[in-house]
Amino acid sequence: METRIIKCDPDNFIPEVIESAASAIKAGGLVAFPTETVYGLGGDGLLSSASKKIYAAKGRPSDNPLILHIADKDSVYALALEVPEKAVKLMDEFWPGPLTLVFKKRDIVPYETTGGLDTVAIRMPSHPAALELIRQSGCPIAAPSANVSGRPSPSKASHVADDLSGRIDYIIDGGETDIGIESTIVDMTGDIPMILRPGYITLSMLKEVVGDVDIDPAVKGDDIKARPKAPGMKYTHYAPKGEMTIVEGEGKKVSQRINELVMEKQSEGFKCGVLASAEMYESYEADVVLKVGSRLEPVTISAGLYSVLREFDDLGVQYIFSESFSGEGLGNAIMNRLLKAAGHRVIEV
Repeated sequence: METRIIKCDPDNFIPEVIESAASAIKAGGLVAFPTETVYGLGGDGLLSSASKKIYAAKGRPSDNPLILHIADKDSVYALALEVPEKAVKLMDEFWPGPLTLVFKKRDIVPYETTGGLDTVAIRMPSHPAALELIRQSGCPIAAPSANVSGRPSPSKASHVADDLSGRIDYIIDGGETDIGIESTIVDMTGDIPMILRPGYITLSMLKEVVGDVDIDPAVKGDDIKARPKAPGMKYTHYAPKGEMTIVEGEGKKVSQRINELVMEKQSEGFKCGVLASAEMYESYEADVVLKVGSRLEPVTISAGLYSVLREFDDLGVQYIFSESFSGEGLGNAIMNRLLKAAGHRVIEV
């Protein structure tokens, strides 16, 4: 299969440029497209065969749910059996944007899309190319991140091409994504909304709109036996090819320990890298030291995270040592991705 690339400018978007991609979706094909979070791999979310193609293209376990992307809020009611008042408040506040809500599904949504669950995850992205692709396709678009399962998610069209070229029909190149990590997922099927995956929309932001909000215990742990209720809750995700370890603690102790670990691995003949904040970048000595962003602006870290992980791969780094980015708000989402990328390997100093 030849994968064709369509370039579009999100600041001067011309709807006609994606007509061929929308036709591919209508015909049951697959299209990678930009959102404000990461690139998605889209197919007709109401077509079982399209969802099966998505799983196959990614090498994704079929019990890992897909998210349905819609272009207007009213589309929720055709897909969700119940839409609680709190969900409406969150939709009004954060849609379009990086928030996914989980509802009880209607029969129209196939189990192939929901990973066999009776719930459906839905979001309305804000990227103009994503919204127009959904409108022109005439269906909700099921879309996980557009990468081979387990690898760092794509924040550029070139990342998609590296993983999926030859497996999908089109890639819509809308430039680099703004946020760089996947949407916040909130389960709306209980009395109290529950975060299933942290993201740019934080716990405090949600509480300001709807009051009490819980966090699923699986978000804090690594229960591999639990059936995933949302994307990213099970399996290894976001992982570079090199073995990654997070070093957590006070700044100088962290840099000292990382440099020691680098020297140990280098003495064994391995190529080593360090994932560093802008504030501590000059503190490290390694074969490769990559700056992910500034602690003063956490969104620069989320936006750069997956690109940096992929750059380590491109440079053949075998062992990666990373600072910890624990903190409130977006820091929680960044650490969630880092912990999964590192297979929960953490050293405290």
